[in-house]
Amino acid sequence: MPHDGHDDFTDPPSDIALRVKALESLLTEKGLVDPAALDAIIDTYETRVGPHCGAKVVARAWTDADFRLRLLEDGSAAIAEMGFVGRQGEHMVVVENTPDVHNLVVCTLCSCYPWPVLGLPPVWYKSAPYRSRAVSDPRGVLEEFGTTLDANVEVRVWDSTSEMRYLVLPMQPEGTEGFSARKLEPLISRNSMIGVEKVLPPGNTR
Repeated sequence: MPHDGHDDFTDPPSDIALRVKALESLLTEKGLVDPAALDAIIDTYETRVGPHCGAKVVARAWTDADFRLRLLEDGSAAIAEMGFVGRQGEHMVVVENTPDVHNLVVCTLCSCYPWPVLGLPPVWYKSAPYRSRAVSDPRGVLEEFGTTLDANVEVRVWDSTSEMRYLVLPMQPEGTEGFSARKLEPLISRNSMIGVEKVLPPGNTR
């Protein structure tokens, strides 16, 4: 199952990248695509929305008890309070990890995903192996991401759909209880909000 890796900048563009570029050029030549509008869309999903938005939501929930309650009661409304709204984020449910329960999100039908708070889905999230094994062997999938759970921890798998998307509220790592939201945000990864990884204390690496 593919995981995130580092890009090798010496590699030539992939066949898919070349095809996308050719299609973009053709549509632009025919006047069917406005390059400026396309650049604006790309910029939105590369810089304006993404995991850093979700990290702000999680960090606020860790440092603001009232917001955490609102987030768990009505994820859509609480996330909208922070200005993170838009396509693919209309119907949000936030599920909380605890010492006894670990949540994992998948979309078994396609790749439904909360774009406003996590950006575009990673390749592995859309892959057939992840979509099938997250349901049939969730602990095995978690172990492949370096997440080993005690046998007494219940794993709950949530299947996102076009009508409902899930965001994991991971557990705050030990030793960070007095941190400000701003200091906590860099610790919170996209993978922890999907549920395949835990949030680690500062200085810890996988």
